[in-house]
Amino acid sequence: MDGKIYVVGIGPGDMKSMSVKAIDAIKESGVVIGYQTYLDLISGLYQGKTVVSSGMRKEVERCHRALEYAETGKTVSLISSGDAGVYGMAGLMLEVKSEKKSNVEVEVIPGISAVFSCAALLGAPLMNDFAVISLSDLLTDRKDIINRIICAAKGDFVIALYNPKSAGRQTLIRDAKSIIMRFRKPETPVGIVAQCERDGENTIITTLDKMLENTIDMTTTVIIGNSKTKLIGDKMITPRGYVL
Repeated sequence: MDGKIYVVGIGPGDMKSMSVKAIDAIKESGVVIGYQTYLDLISGLYQGKTVVSSGMRKEVERCHRALEYAETGKTVSLISSGDAGVYGMAGLMLEVKSEKKSNVEVEVIPGISAVFSCAALLGAPLMNDFAVISLSDLLTDRKDIINRIICAAKGDFVIALYNPKSAGRQTLIRDAKSIIMRFRKPETPVGIVAQCERDGENTIITTLDKMLENTIDMTTTVIIGNSKTKLIGDKMITPRGYVL
């Protein structure tokens, strides 16, 4: 008899931001599989279970392991940070299941995406239409990333940038700033959140013209306001349009 796979979004880092549904899925599972950094964030939930960890860029391998365990009748939690369906493991797990023609049930358990936790720390910058764009070009062509930035900037979306800069990828964040400045004022508010809900969390509000003067790396989410975004005190607000 086949088991089941939960693809569990655990949120940005703090276990207090996990849903009851996510916690219940992990408790129900006999096997927990994930990237070690994410497993460390939920270490209090998997005592006595079979734990399978692996490093970065081993996502496909983790999905295959989850399927192997589930096909022996076990219930498996495949861990994803943030929301499992936003740059997470959900789509890949469903693709692997299809490719293997498996009958194992896969249930996606949603979680809080980092962009929402970062927005809450900054105020309310996502109150109107927004776009989330990853600057990682490992799985997406650079030209596609550039085109998406142009479209989002031209459409006056608030823009959240994931994976903005790494040791080997230094220029895309500069390109993004240059493109967006063609459509927005230099004083457009920008929020920079590092290590959201983890040790070392840090929040900065700056402006578009000065955003690169701050430390930006792979632990950082950058939220760039649109033409209506403003500061009220120390909070970023993008008005919805209500008449006060």
